[in-house]
Amino acid sequence: MLAPSTGRRFTAATFGFAAAFAVCLGASAARAQTLPDYAAMLAAPDRSDADRQADKRRDPLPFLEFARPRPGMKVLDMGAGGGYSTELMARAVAPDGMVYGQNPATLGDNPKAAFAARLQTPAMKDAVADTAPFDDPVPPGVHDLDMITFLFYYHDTTYMTVDRAAMNAKLFAALKPGGYLIMADHSALPGQGITVGKTLHRIEESTERQEIEAAGFHFVAEGNFWRNAADTHDFPSYKPMPVDNFVLKFQKPN
Repeated sequence: MLAPSTGRRFTAATFGFAAAFAVCLGASAARAQTLPDYAAMLAAPDRSDADRQADKRRDPLPFLEFARPRPGMKVLDMGAGGGYSTELMARAVAPDGMVYGQNPATLGDNPKAAFAARLQTPAMKDAVADTAPFDDPVPPGVHDLDMITFLFYYHDTTYMTVDRAAMNAKLFAALKPGGYLIMADHSALPGQGITVGKTLHRIEESTERQEIEAAGFHFVAEGNFWRNAADTHDFPSYKPMPVDNFVLKFQKPN
């Protein structure tokens, strides 16, 4: 049996350790809830000239403020391509977060090389390549994701050999309860549905929303910051002309 004085010392030490541990947990939780300074992040001197040029076209700041990625999050970036958005997510979730940049094995040589080169940079230390088909996109063992981003690629899956219902179901399963799915795409005209996915690289907003909600997601919000009333919607979205883009936020119910 411990002597009374020894017991008191042990108790005090235990309480001291518990208090310090609680402070650490509190600091970690506070950090996880604090949003990064996205404007400062975009102005980071180590970002490439190519990405800065892409910023002029892609206007990422309002998207980041809408999606709200933050330190410690686990994110799956669907259709990552050369990794522009993957790197933005990696910067936002650092430290302690992780981003999986998904691309199919059939990705073209140029974006594949661009993504591989980007992975070698310090900004991508919290990111990994996820080479997987769209309808089975989640890396083995990965679950309880905080966020999934799917930017300007869902329309492509409408003319590819992709089981979109299976894809959406797996995205739903991979998110933790309360996690978010952020979609962005090029807008088609009402009534066009998925019929112009290959020709105009667009999709009707209501069609995309219906397919996502069918997997169990709840619609949360729409971002109108990439809307463009000058878009005639009758030309391919990759043309250097005004394009009307929609952004949708969904959540997995708790």
